[in-house]
Order: sequence, then structure tokens, then C-alpha cells
Amino acid sequence: MDSGKITIGSRVLIGPRVNLFAAGHPIDAGVRNQWLGFAKPITIGDDVWIGGNATLNPGVTIGNNVVIGSGSVVTHDIPANSVAVGNPCRVI
Repeated sequence: MDSGKITIGSRVLIGPRVNLFAAGHPIDAGVRNQWLGFAKPITIGDDVWIGGNATLNPGVTIGNNVVIGSGSVVTHDIPANSVAVGNPCRVI
């Protein structure tokens, strides 16, 4: 049912119950009640490890050589060569 493109690089490890949500809904209730939505692509680079129960939201890009901690909620791009954790997910 997701209408957004999801690109996954090489040698990517994805843990159990990871959510890749490329589709979303407007915050404005009036617009949302018109059954309007949107889709933004998700891009995951090479050599990435995404821990279990992590969620990637519409429009995020995960750079190469990144580790996303278990349970993280990714709402913004994560730069290459980093470890990021939390809700919202932040580089540590």
C-alpha cells in the first residue's frame, strides 16, 4: 500500500519488525479528511545496519556505513559513517 519508492543499498542488515513508511498523511485535519496523502522516497545506503523495531519515516536518507539503533524513529536524514539512536533518532 506504500506508494513511495524505497531504495536499499548493498550489504544492508535489517532487523526484525523494522518499519519503512514512505507514505504519510497531512497534519491538517481538513486536508486529511479529504483522504489526501503523500509519498516521499526512503533511501538506505550501502553497509547499513538497522536494528529491530526501528522506524524510518517518509523522505529520509540513511548514508553509507550507518548503524541505526534498535527502536529508533528516524525522522531526518542520517549522515554517512555514523551511529544514530533514539526517538527522534540522533547521531551519537
